[in-house]
Amino acid sequence: MTENAASGAPQSIPALLARNAERYGALPAYREKEFGIWQTWTWAETAREVRAMALGFLVLGMERGDYVAIIGRNRPALYWAMAAAEMCGAVPVPLYQDAVAEEMAYVLDHCGARFVICGDQEQVDKVIEVQDRIHHIHHVAYLDKRGMRKYDHSRMNALADVMAEGRAAEQRLGAELDKRIAELGYDHTCVMLYTSGTTGKPKGVVLSNRNIIETSKASAEFDRLTHKDEVLAYLPMAWVGDFIFSIGQAYWTGFTVNCPESAATMMTDLREIGPTYFFAPPRVFEGQLTNVMIRMEDAGRLKKWLFDRFMAVARRIGPAILDGKPVGSVERLVYAVGNMLVYGPLKNSLGYSRIRVGYTAGEAIGPEIFDFYRSLGINLKQLYGQTEASVFITQQPDGEVRSDTVGVPSPGVEVRIGENGEVFYRSPGTFVEYYKNPDSTASTKDAEGWVATGDAGFFEEGTGHLRIIDRAKDVGKMADGSLFAPKYVENKLKFYPNILEAVVFGAGRDMCCAFINIDLNAVGNWAERNNIAYASYQELAGHPKVLDMIQEHVEEANRSVAEDPMLSGCQIHRFLVLHKELDADDGELTRTRKVRRNIIAEKFADLIDALYGGKDSIYTETEVTYEDGRKGKIKATLTIRDAKVVGAEQRMAAE
Repeated sequence: MTENAASGAPQSIPALLARNAERYGALPAYREKEFGIWQTWTWAETAREVRAMALGFLVLGMERGDYVAIIGRNRPALYWAMAAAEMCGAVPVPLYQDAVAEEMAYVLDHCGARFVICGDQEQVDKVIEVQDRIHHIHHVAYLDKRGMRKYDHSRMNALADVMAEGRAAEQRLGAELDKRIAELGYDHTCVMLYTSGTTGKPKGVVLSNRNIIETSKASAEFDRLTHKDEVLAYLPMAWVGDFIFSIGQAYWTGFTVNCPESAATMMTDLREIGPTYFFAPPRVFEGQLTNVMIRMEDAGRLKKWLFDRFMAVARRIGPAILDGKPVGSVERLVYAVGNMLVYGPLKNSLGYSRIRVGYTAGEAIGPEIFDFYRSLGINLKQLYGQTEASVFITQQPDGEVRSDTVGVPSPGVEVRIGENGEVFYRSPGTFVEYYKNPDSTASTKDAEGWVATGDAGFFEEGTGHLRIIDRAKDVGKMADGSLFAPKYVENKLKFYPNILEAVVFGAGRDMCCAFINIDLNAVGNWAERNNIAYASYQELAGHPKVLDMIQEHVEEANRSVAEDPMLSGCQIHRFLVLHKELDADDGELTRTRKVRRNIIAEKFADLIDALYGGKDSIYTETEVTYEDGRKGKIKATLTIRDAKVVGAEQRMAAE
């Protein structure tokens, strides 16, 4: 018997739901904004809705061990579908809603999904498109009825109708459902989540109730999360972080999960809810800061002066006040005035007024960006995690938050550094296996439960904080034997609001070169202020003044890279600004916006050859995928620029 079972604690997500219905029955569990109006379901109502859905699934013939694909934007009913599937003894498999039909087909086929729960007509159409190749789909249910009237409903139903059938079947199937719920143990599968597939096909990560509940419990206690907290569920449901925040921690603590109306209204909905617990990848914080700085550039003289004056104060003492460190009474008073005039209104406009704990992860965040939010009094922290760890590997304790580390091992997690610098961990959250992939499971997790992260890092002496350098497979040597760590340089480049993405090359070569994507929003606003006319992304990206600006950023990043003796060889010698944004639909990024280096290197081999061949321009044609799935080609002649690098003599002189 497990320790959890012996203590009488809930053994599964459905068991936690039953506990919450009893303990927090009248408190809000889920909210959803639809047609501009927030609707709320309490924990008691949520438990009834999930049970009705589970009974409806039994009516449709859902069996123990079936795989249930769930596709759509964040909506309470789709979260309920995951819990309802587990009640039936089935395994929920959330998919990325923006995946094209081909990507979706791979996951549906690999997991052998018998049931698919779709958010709307768009997702149903993708399933229908691939059904001729995937013959094991038994039934499709959809949440939004709009546009669905003329479809063949012989093996398709509205989710509302499935739930109505379930309620009607309570007397007939209630005992069977209770039996299946009672069978669920700590080591039963809770969910299967697919990796983003950075280097190959996505892998199905099997996570048990033990993985999810133990991780949720430990991480919630670490940040003192309670039923009074609120989160905004807007990140992809197929991502492990969203599952932990919106189901794992939500079910453990009983806090409220709020689902925005759409991606377009997310920022408005964020302001209306004012969450107390918030997660966002660096790109969200970067995008918000870019918008703030754009607004300030267009602001009146007095407003701009106040912003600059008080932000200088905030940067100097804000993080110290947040961490409870000693700060002079006069400076505290000035900060309080700044809070009244600048910081408070700014946090309110961003929707961050009530944040007690905020996290960012996935990529390194720029120190300036990270410190900006903390200077406002927002308790923003970094964590390091993986799907295979049920998210949490390290976290930053309050009072020990820095931009250059990812914190200390999370409660219950052991971390060690291998001889080659690779980070290994083991914990109660460590995944069970990769589905249908014993070889990958064995190569990732050893017999003692240690998992290879694939990341290179080290523990700081004295603080015990972990620093991540780069992906271990990406860390290499340059031709002269010096260390090559592309992500380290890419993150420095992406600190600039004008640079959206960067890809650095240099392994085995005598110098580093880079592809750069501009941020259309930031650079477009800059172009408008400087009276630069443009008709497309491609035209703006190739404008000489834009190239001058990007060159300044590259050379400034080079000066920063040169300060690190170990990585000074990674300075960028030559670069070009790509004529298109790197896109997941074109296979250049994963659905979580991670760079697929091998695919980019293969697809743009002619551009790489030009960078290293000394050319000052290159003509290229590139296939792109439009929003409706059609393919096309864009043609461009790209300018290649040389960037100044800091030599050894200059570094020594500076020292």
